[in-house]
Amino acid sequence: MITVFGSVNMDLIATTVRLPQPGETVAGTGFATAAGGKGANQALAARRAGSSVRMVSAVGRDGFAEPALALLKEAGADLSAVKRVDEPTGTALILVGGDGENMIAVVPGANGTVTAADADTAVAAMDAGDMLMMQMEVPASAVEQAFKAAKARGVRTLFNTAPLTQDAVRLARLASILVSNETEFELLIGRKDLSAEARIEAMRGLHAETGQTLVVTLGGDGVVALHEGTLLTSAGLTIEPVDTVGAGDTFCGYLAASLDQGMPFDMALRRAAVAGSLACLKPGAQPAIPLAADVDAKV
Repeated sequence: MITVFGSVNMDLIATTVRLPQPGETVAGTGFATAAGGKGANQALAARRAGSSVRMVSAVGRDGFAEPALALLKEAGADLSAVKRVDEPTGTALILVGGDGENMIAVVPGANGTVTAADADTAVAAMDAGDMLMMQMEVPASAVEQAFKAAKARGVRTLFNTAPLTQDAVRLARLASILVSNETEFELLIGRKDLSAEARIEAMRGLHAETGQTLVVTLGGDGVVALHEGTLLTSAGLTIEPVDTVGAGDTFCGYLAASLDQGMPFDMALRRAAVAGSLACLKPGAQPAIPLAADVDAKV
């Protein structure tokens, strides 16, 4: 059983020929809405990977709440712990220019009302050996309490250090499994422009200190991990990406689900890498998350 303690958003996406300058208005060429939020994305990925998933979060009482939860509901995720509050549902306002550059403003809204008490309630419903997934799109105080409660209950934690904040750096060492992309990992350890060899050396040093499983995703170059003292690497698929949004969340959800289903770590890593690759073949985050049968056919 996987519990995801994190964010639910509605993404509002406008496309333009070019991005506006400050104070300038430009004509848009397209508009779309899509369910998002790193917590919800990872929950949907874990559910599509075949695990039972409980989402713990908050949405508003507005018109965005239901669409933001629609794909999770359709997939059969347990949404009973998603509370309704008076703040608006979290939103991401995204402008995409014709050259692919973008501007994004994220308004936490209801996500900002998630509390330490919600963390206690979430973990109290879990059993030893269950998996708790977290990110940094709800308040750090709530994430910290979830870590403490999970440790006391013997619950495994998978922490995705995104978005990387000073709180994320502080909390990262509390996780059973830590997942970062290569840029986040460099910020996490305070070193820049690491070579592949230097990155592995840094991972070995951190792993020796904390004993936690470390996973660093490398985009098209796959993933490298240290698990129980063993260095592991896995390649994704050779693809021509359409849209990389949500690939990292897909990876996290599939990794958590594969471990939840009892797979050896190396097999879980490969399955997650393949899933992340397939998520790049369609636009959007949640709509692009692949189903387990499609992933397993490529592993």
